[in-house]
Amino acid sequence: MDAPDRDPLTDPGTEAAPDPGHAATGVGRRGFLAGAAGTAGALAVTGTVDTGRATAAPGPPPQNTGTRFTVNGRDVELDLDARVTLLDALRERLALTGTKKGCDRGQCGACTVHIDGRRVLACLTLVRSVHGKQVTTIEGLADGERLHPMQQAFVDCDGLQCGFCTPGQVMSAVGLVQEGRAGTDEEIREHMSGNICRCSAYPNIVDAVRKGAR
Repeated sequence: MDAPDRDPLTDPGTEAAPDPGHAATGVGRRGFLAGAAGTAGALAVTGTVDTGRATAAPGPPPQNTGTRFTVNGRDVELDLDARVTLLDALRERLALTGTKKGCDRGQCGACTVHIDGRRVLACLTLVRSVHGKQVTTIEGLADGERLHPMQQAFVDCDGLQCGFCTPGQVMSAVGLVQEGRAGTDEEIREHMSGNICRCSAYPNIVDAVRKGAR
């Protein structure tokens, strides 16, 4: 009588059939799977894999620079990281907070100041670049208690609402007049377009610039 069929994987009385890959590699299927599981577990525990990549050495620390310049008629000297902007130096080191930090990307004009009489964006100007130059901020326009004519024009024409952009608007307007670009309303709008008013007080701002120019 023929012996009943036996399952070599479940019947302990029968020797399992040889793994066809065992003879060629010396490692059976079961051994390979067990080894792979063990390796995965070890990686999960340690959480690190040596990729063989070299780690770049850190570069030298930034060097501070001594910068001398004049702000609103006062000579100052600052020892600052060369990467510090004029805007941050004015606000954080000299307490001239009238110059506002708006977008900090040169797109809104709130940080407009004058360097040697020319209007610039303080957030895009490194403080090191103004060494030996004259800087004027909104605080330097008035003569004591007497407002600059452009400041007075903004008050008279109600050229502001929340007031956040107003210092930059005024500084840009003063520069605009000095550049001779306040001949018409269209010219004023064109050359003040870099100063954004989120309250949309533009009609009154144009009126103020026109009056201040007179």
